[in-house]
Amino acid sequence: MGPLAGAGVNSAPAELAPEPLHRLTVAQLVPSLGAGGVERCVVDVNAALVARGHRSLVVSNGGRLVDEVVAAGGEHVVMDLGRKSPLTMLKAHGLRRLLADESVDVLHPQSRMPAWVALAAWTRMPAADRPHFVTSVHGLHSVSWYSRVVTRGERVECVSRVARDYVVQNYPRCDPAKLVVNPRGVDPGAFPSGHRPADRWLAEWRLRFPHLRERFVVTLPGRLTRLKGHHDFLDVIAQLPEHFHGLVVGGEDPKRAAYAQELRDAVAHRSLTDRMTFAGHRTDVRDVLAVSNAVLSLSTKPESFGLTVLESIALGRPTFGYDHGGVGEVLGRLYPAGRVPLGDTAAMAKLLKACDAGAVAPPAADPTLGGFTLHACLDRSLAMYEALADSQSAE
Repeated sequence: MGPLAGAGVNSAPAELAPEPLHRLTVAQLVPSLGAGGVERCVVDVNAALVARGHRSLVVSNGGRLVDEVVAAGGEHVVMDLGRKSPLTMLKAHGLRRLLADESVDVLHPQSRMPAWVALAAWTRMPAADRPHFVTSVHGLHSVSWYSRVVTRGERVECVSRVARDYVVQNYPRCDPAKLVVNPRGVDPGAFPSGHRPADRWLAEWRLRFPHLRERFVVTLPGRLTRLKGHHDFLDVIAQLPEHFHGLVVGGEDPKRAAYAQELRDAVAHRSLTDRMTFAGHRTDVRDVLAVSNAVLSLSTKPESFGLTVLESIALGRPTFGYDHGGVGEVLGRLYPAGRVPLGDTAAMAKLLKACDAGAVAPPAADPTLGGFTLHACLDRSLAMYEALADSQSAE
């Protein structure tokens, strides 16, 4: 167990105050604090807790986002809970001691392996001393005994209605009454409709990718993994006139080098070399989306949520995706015109042609984003924590 690190500057949104009735200590557990949607969620909740007057502990094996946790006023504890090994369960003793020493009120593992360690620590504590136990369903994982741990919380936070339905259908022993739907969200201030990148960024982008000028750029964000539907993307681009250009934004997974080579070979085989660009990993995805003519989501398996789709819609970009999973849920609420049947690349190509012709309107500006805002998401998380604590106080 590492030392607590804290005493940072409170940088969370001021509107998440006023002071709560009871100051809580909430511990979130995650394997590490590198890049990723779950990690971003943990960091945002940390800032919101501090802004609300609560104490926030984040337990992880470290990463580049630790500084952001501390800067917001949270405290970080170094503990490796993410390694998928029976030996990781030995960390339950140290975690149990941490929960007792820090008088944790709410324990919230945000990933499966940390949830197993947390459950072991929690069940070995005296009932009167246990914190409230919350779990989260961030992904539609394969149904198994290992994944079942995400249904074990007193409250099970589901990132979409799709995620809730997944739990109900696949884990019938889980009480539906404890499932809480809390969709992810974006900050409309960080993704304003009509956003235009800075002139310097635009100049550098045009210098790096001069061949994208005067093209209808269709962007597919996502790492180079088979589930993201890159072969479907090639099918779409092949059906479009030559002024359409496909842009893939996402890094290569070193463990899937063969798949990346497979894609490059497919591009050459289909004579699309001059009509496809692989931009690799980018930290400026917002600006890339903003200069795209259209953004696609072609995941071949349903995702629990469609955060990049939501970000693109917030920016006001025409956004089209397969109508299933969390992507279909977001599109259905905010941009129904963007829904395409799963696997129907011909329908996708037709929709893009209509978009190029001006026959498909872009998403309308909506500062509320149909409830999919970051503030609303964080407010619901904090309300869940506080309600659990208040229910105990009332007993």
